[in-house]
Amino acid sequence: MTDEKKEPTGRAKGGLKVAAQMTAEEKKLRAQKGALARWGEKPMQATHKGNFKKEFGTDVECYVLNDAAKTAVISQTGMGAAIGLSSRGNAFPRFLASQAMGGMLGAELEKKLKNPLKYQWGSGGAPLSLNGYDATLLIDICKAILNASAQGRLKPNQAAIATQAAIIVGASAKSGIKGLVYALAGYRPEVEEVIQAFKVYVQEEAKKYEQEFPNELYMAWQRLYKIPLPARGKPWQFMHLTVKHIYYPLAQSNGKVLELLRALKAKDGERNTKLFQFLNEVGARALRMHMGRVLEMAESTTEPKIYEARFIERFGGQPELPGIDPV
Repeated sequence: MTDEKKEPTGRAKGGLKVAAQMTAEEKKLRAQKGALARWGEKPMQATHKGNFKKEFGTDVECYVLNDAAKTAVISQTGMGAAIGLSSRGNAFPRFLASQAMGGMLGAELEKKLKNPLKYQWGSGGAPLSLNGYDATLLIDICKAILNASAQGRLKPNQAAIATQAAIIVGASAKSGIKGLVYALAGYRPEVEEVIQAFKVYVQEEAKKYEQEFPNELYMAWQRLYKIPLPARGKPWQFMHLTVKHIYYPLAQSNGKVLELLRALKAKDGERNTKLFQFLNEVGARALRMHMGRVLEMAESTTEPKIYEARFIERFGGQPELPGIDPV
């Protein structure tokens, strides 16, 4: 036996020769690459954790990562819960992959959603490994949902998702510009102030969809059609648009509302029954859902011709309703 060491040959010999010519920094980078190749990329660490539950009543977990940008992250299930989906199972990815959302996300957003951020929460021997998304993607998702809603792609039972998306977009836009002014002015509000401000914006946006005839809808119509406002009351054009864009499409819903109205009149002989009164009795929820769709469509359009085209594409033409006093 001999203590003599074997001389490296082939690849090993070449590796030693390259290493001898490398600087200390280059050797360090080489070692890091080797570790990544063996163990895979090390996930980022979350330094802070929060939840929307206490302040907003929705179980949405959120984190701040330790990367250079201090990325704000919402968990995968939290993204779905934020727009009103179940936090169980695969409700969020299933919704995004549904026929209603097909082609609505765009290639860049789809790529980001297919490659969630991987991070760890907790210290010690077994930190929790999680998947999530940059929180700003929630706004992009909500805008895609609103586009799908405007095109009539969502199912009736998904109307609440569109409403929630509109509330999030509106509140976040207002909160964002206020936060920018704070930053530029050097003002650093406390945590409670930030939360309270966002809650106010959320409540403001939600109120649009609680009223049966929100003022925002009439304001949007006034802007679109450049309707002059009288000193008292509302312009006659508002009545015309209400009948054309609210009552008629509802009465056209598979003929069910119209049939019920005619049956009611035949039963009690009341020729002066108002369509609005009838809807309050048998279809108030349908009215509010439809109002939300029309409001979003009107607020997101700048030209009356585009608004009319989108409306016809979504709801079709408006049929005549003989014998009905709509107001």
